[in-house]
Amino acid sequence: MRRTLGILGGLALGASLSQFPEYAQQYTQRLGGAVDELRIITAEFEQAAEEAGLSIDQAIERYSRTGDAFISERGQSMARTFDRYEELSATLAEIRGASGWERFTKMPEYFDTEIGRRALADYKPAVPVTVEGLSYAGAGFAVGYLALSAIIAVLLLPFQRRKVRYVER
Repeated sequence: MRRTLGILGGLALGASLSQFPEYAQQYTQRLGGAVDELRIITAEFEQAAEEAGLSIDQAIERYSRTGDAFISERGQSMARTFDRYEELSATLAEIRGASGWERFTKMPEYFDTEIGRRALADYKPAVPVTVEGLSYAGAGFAVGYLALSAIIAVLLLPFQRRKVRYVER
C-alpha cells in the first residue's frame, strides 16, 4: 500500500512540476509580446520628440508644463510607459538568459502580476518533451514518491505488529 500511494504521489507531483517549463514559456511569450508593444509605443514617441528637436525627457516635460490636466497626465503616462518598458525589457533579457533551474528559483522575482495572471488564465497544460520538462517530471516523481512514502510510513508506525523474538537459553 505504501509503495502504491508513494507512486501515486510521485506521479502527481511529477506531472505538476513538469508543467513549470510550459508555464514559464507561456509567461515569457506574453512578456515578450508586452515588451514588443511597448517598444512600438516608445519608439513612436521617441521619433516624434526627435522630429521636434527634443529629447524624450524634454518632450515629457513639455507635456507637464501645459496648463491642460489631460495633456499633463498623458505626459506622466508616457513617463510610466518608458519605465515599464525598461523594467519589462530587463526582466525578459534576464529570463531568456537564465537556465531552467534559475527560472524556477527566480520566477517570483520576475513575476509581473498582470502578465502572470493573464498567462495563468490562458494556460494549457502540455506534455513535457523537452529535457527540462522531463527533468522536472523526474525530480517531481522522486520527491513525491519519497515524501509520501515517508509520511505514510510514519503514520503507520503505531499500527505495525512487533515481531517477538524468542531467545533460547
